[in-house]
Amino acid sequence: MSTADEVRENVKKYYGSRVESSDLQTSAATSSSCGISFRPMPKSVRDALSLVHPEVAKKFFGCGLPFPSKLEGCKILDLGSGSGRDCFAFSKLVGPNGHVTGIDMTEELISVSSQYVEYHQKTFGYEKPNVTFVQGYMEKLNEAGIQNDSVDVVISNCVICLCADKRAVMQEACNALKEGGELYFSDMYASKVIPDHMKQDPVLWGEGMSGSLFWRDLISLAHSVGFSTPLLVSASRIVVHNNELKEKAGDISYISATYRLFKLPKTPVLSSATVTYKGTMADSPDELYFDSLHTFKKDVAVEVNGEMAAILQTSRFCSDFKIQMLDKPDSNSESAPQYCHLDPFLWSDKMGSSVKQCSKLNK
Repeated sequence: MSTADEVRENVKKYYGSRVESSDLQTSAATSSSCGISFRPMPKSVRDALSLVHPEVAKKFFGCGLPFPSKLEGCKILDLGSGSGRDCFAFSKLVGPNGHVTGIDMTEELISVSSQYVEYHQKTFGYEKPNVTFVQGYMEKLNEAGIQNDSVDVVISNCVICLCADKRAVMQEACNALKEGGELYFSDMYASKVIPDHMKQDPVLWGEGMSGSLFWRDLISLAHSVGFSTPLLVSASRIVVHNNELKEKAGDISYISATYRLFKLPKTPVLSSATVTYKGTMADSPDELYFDSLHTFKKDVAVEVNGEMAAILQTSRFCSDFKIQMLDKPDSNSESAPQYCHLDPFLWSDKMGSSVKQCSKLNK
């Protein structure tokens, strides 16, 4: 399992052979129950998920709920779309004027998801489909027909941990996004760097354990390809009960975490600002939970650092805020930021979130 191609082929076989259900052999990272947010799911998302065909939901693999707000009219790209559950939910959320593209390397899953495009079009009352599924690799989006600067939001649900070349995935996602666009994704993370001997185990790769990124490495990776500093949205610990897996993992802990990253202008003007949320989003009339550090209350002015100011100015959220730039140095200009607030393990413990015990791990 020494090359990215070998890992990719192993994962493709691993998931292709389990297309009939989401019951993986060990299921350390792929049970949808292992990424529940501490905040209530917005009604619009609950409603959209409830309309997804049962057979699609049955074949779903994922570790979180990567559903950002304000998606109407957006062009969305789902990396590793699998059975299509998230794509069909997004189809409802973006509306008839939006579009969702799902890309997956597994032919069996593309075949499954494509069978239900017409069903969801009719269920949502659309004149034409707004979902497209393509077979391809998320490390090579151009080869799959995904153009640079073409999408508003890139989504991913527990698939980057299945990829050996994470830098290529992140770079391709950044390239595909328009300026101001967002990568909003759930994934499995490790409490420390995964040792090389674990990366030789095909089952651990299939379960996401060998490929889980040490959470701190996400920060440098994001910056290296052109993204803003990751913003932690939610996290919940994963407890491994399967004795064989537990022994192989040793003292490494795992967690499901959702982060959001933005593609800012190449030379953004970073200046602190006072921002005021207008309360204009239907699911968030009184306050907008943006990430673990930022909850914006309606009509309450708050000061943010230069990077957050740039995010709000250039993203799809710009019309939802009054932004007043401040004539003062950026409050986030320290030379050696610690990023402790981005640690999903600390955040999960601090929030007192209940430990998610995936029943399938008991097998």
